[in-house]
Amino acid sequence: MGNLVNVAVDAMGGDNAPGEIIKGTVDALNDQENVRVHLTGKEDLIKAELSKYNYPSDRVTIVNADEVIGMDEPPVTAIRKKRDSSIVVALNLVKSGECDAFVSAGSTGAVLAGGQLLVGRIKGVERPPLAPLIPTAKGVSLLVDCGANVDARPSHLMQFAKMGSAYMKYAMGIDNPRVALLNIGVEEEKGNALVKETYPLLRSCSDINFTGSIEARDIPEGGADVIVCEAFAGNVALKMYEGVGKVLLAKMKEAMMANVRTKIGALLIKDSLKSTLKEFDASEYGGAPLLGLKGLVVKTHGSAKAKEVRNSIIQCITFKEQDVNGKIKQYLDLDSEVN
Repeated sequence: MGNLVNVAVDAMGGDNAPGEIIKGTVDALNDQENVRVHLTGKEDLIKAELSKYNYPSDRVTIVNADEVIGMDEPPVTAIRKKRDSSIVVALNLVKSGECDAFVSAGSTGAVLAGGQLLVGRIKGVERPPLAPLIPTAKGVSLLVDCGANVDARPSHLMQFAKMGSAYMKYAMGIDNPRVALLNIGVEEEKGNALVKETYPLLRSCSDINFTGSIEARDIPEGGADVIVCEAFAGNVALKMYEGVGKVLLAKMKEAMMANVRTKIGALLIKDSLKSTLKEFDASEYGGAPLLGLKGLVVKTHGSAKAKEVRNSIIQCITFKEQDVNGKIKQYLDLDSEVN
């Protein structure tokens, strides 16, 4: 197994660390034979969790890190001062080339800051965007950016569109992905200054399949494969998307348990309903990659459970095997040099 993909996993990040992080890691190792995981964090805690499972121990390395970056700490300061934290130690494994990718459910700010400060941007990439896959009626769409750049410029959004297209084509297998600009209407003259300036840039770009503007209500229908926006609008859209889905699911369960008749009906549709709901479970698609870095950095939800961690690790395998970074350079017309 000389072509193993090496993934650094922050064992101490997130609300459910280290238990769910370790469980998800073990699930990924048992499911995939071509991955080696480097768990960073407090060695004694990691070993205690690993002892609960059967797994291929020859493909697990524990890298001790005594510090943990809290969710409320200033990201840049924490990255610079807590050099023995699980996040910094893992990012340095990617920086050195020992690992191909990094997965964390820890502080979003620290992961974003550390990704840029330690791993570094591909030369020519102005702003790396955070790009989660979101479930739709037609499969999945990529929302880019959802949290990294709240003050983006038109040139940034142009790069987001190209990087998103590369990701969806080579990591997700979507030929000629449809790119749309998130807007308050589909007419070209609508939108704020950023959207109005970005629209003609995307329209004139021959490297992408730009289909125009898209309203938020059309995202769940699968109106585009890549949805381009700055991080403020993207994060609001994503959180609303997740919140509405959570409420609808709770209401469905409440309705199905209302009386004997509805309980019988629920039993009859149980398998079909479970299959449908699985398609709209965001954790099925892994975490959000920070596109445009020299190595892959994937941020999962702070509340991530084992399934999301497992799928995020598998996501890293696809990213590496399909050489998504190389394809991003091609889409951006960049050379092989880096900052």
